[in-house]
Amino acid sequence: MTLEGKLPDYLRCGLGVTTPLILLFAFTGCGKTPHELGSSQPLVLSGQTMGTYYRVTIANSPNEISEHDLKAVIETKLEDINDKMSTYREDSELSRFNQYSQTDWFPVSQDTITVIAEALKIHRLSGGAFDVTVGPLVNLWGFGPPGKRVEPPAADQIKRTLQKIGSQHLQLQVSPPALKKTNPALYVDLSAIAKGYAVDAVAVSLESLGINDFIVDIGGDMLAKGRKVDGSLWKIAIENPTAGQREIHRTIGVSGLAVATSGDYRNYFEIEGQRFSHEIDPRTGYPIKHTLASVTVLDPSCMVADAWATALIILGPEEGFKMVEQSNFEAYFIIKGPDKFLEKETPGFQQMSVNQQ
Repeated sequence: MTLEGKLPDYLRCGLGVTTPLILLFAFTGCGKTPHELGSSQPLVLSGQTMGTYYRVTIANSPNEISEHDLKAVIETKLEDINDKMSTYREDSELSRFNQYSQTDWFPVSQDTITVIAEALKIHRLSGGAFDVTVGPLVNLWGFGPPGKRVEPPAADQIKRTLQKIGSQHLQLQVSPPALKKTNPALYVDLSAIAKGYAVDAVAVSLESLGINDFIVDIGGDMLAKGRKVDGSLWKIAIENPTAGQREIHRTIGVSGLAVATSGDYRNYFEIEGQRFSHEIDPRTGYPIKHTLASVTVLDPSCMVADAWATALIILGPEEGFKMVEQSNFEAYFIIKGPDKFLEKETPGFQQMSVNQQ
């Protein structure tokens, strides 16, 4: 049975549009009637952004701010980030930097510098497992715009492509904000961290309006603040990492934290019985082969959680969990065992488990 089949109607609103790895238990209705600000019902605003959906659930909205104005604030912020960091918009700030073939400084916004500075930090801390320049390898393996493959790339193709990537070839300066690449072929893709940054940015916008009880969800990356209408924690369900299914594996209650999950079971291809994941290790040029099926990260910053979820799925169950133990965030690993899934988690994550409802 699918996840939608197991959830009551009031928890199925919006499911099926995408396949996020974490699902929000925040709705008390499907939004068929206009929301009355200040009512006992949460306000749910949603739309499309960054090639996926956004959904903002607000428990208590100030009466003086209309639903229309709130939606405009959210979408203006998201459009601004897209204009800076999208690789699908040819005229975005990041796309223009990628097209720039020189190795001198290229002016960018402070927002882009903030995201890339964090990306370079996590690249260093993860020993290169997180790398925003990995795009050419992802494309080579058939998981990018060029389309799917019918066979794995040859070893010499992988070797040549590895020469085009590497965050060590990317430099930044804070004032004035600018980027520089020491390898003219370098291509930067922030898809593994920009969604998280957008979640954080929307949250800041809401708080500036005096809204303190909400959850922001962009494509499964979430940040919860305050409480639900009934005063309880926001409940988030982590999916069972089984291809072709949507079942709840674990439910947690959070407030003041972001949640991001990464897994290898949604996007892959098989050739002669061998499975190739879309998670490409930038250190080797090959898809991951370990037994870590999914990892969920909790951190006050969704940008940080988003990036570390990707880094840890690359690092794997042993190397990745050692990294978690040396860090300040909480994490939950689901590992493929011989006949069932195994779990490994930090003490802080364990404390957030709630009974499924």
